[in-house]
Amino acid sequence: MRPLRYSINVTLDGCCDHRAIPADEELHRHAAESLARADALLFGRVTYEMMEAAFRLPPRTGPEPVSTDPFALMIDAAKKYVVSSTLERVDWNAELVRGDLGATVQRLKQEPGKGLFVGGVKLPLALAELGLIDEYEFVVHPRVMGHGPALFAGLSKCVDLKPVSRREFASGAVAMRYEPRGSPS
Repeated sequence: MRPLRYSINVTLDGCCDHRAIPADEELHRHAAESLARADALLFGRVTYEMMEAAFRLPPRTGPEPVSTDPFALMIDAAKKYVVSSTLERVDWNAELVRGDLGATVQRLKQEPGKGLFVGGVKLPLALAELGLIDEYEFVVHPRVMGHGPALFAGLSKCVDLKPVSRREFASGAVAMRYEPRGSPS
């Protein structure tokens, strides 16, 4: 079974607005390492459109690579599942997902592979409500914003987590990975 892993950048006060959080080369390298642990990405419409605008590479026209950024190369090439009731179609190696979210994600998790990776805010909230996230990673940045979307705003039940690992970055950010309590290690 493929585990579903969630990762997000967040400030000390819980703001998860990507525009409020600086990303340096070390953090991009860490994100690429995280993506390498999955063979497919699961996005909601907003995250899909944001990632496509930022990381979709132009078609290759010669022998030189279009980009040398490992994160951009990985995300551009990755299989993507997009959960949306408003998009009519997707491309960029993506498949549109509609219908019962829980059943669909359970089916995707049953497929062979390294894992699924989910990002964003609203879709992970729905997945947490359904108890489908197998690993949470919070990359906490030493910054207080005082505004912006808050992580898991509206979650109807507590999700107890146990720590799995911790990694500090030169920027002062700290990546902390957790599994839901009761999950096998």
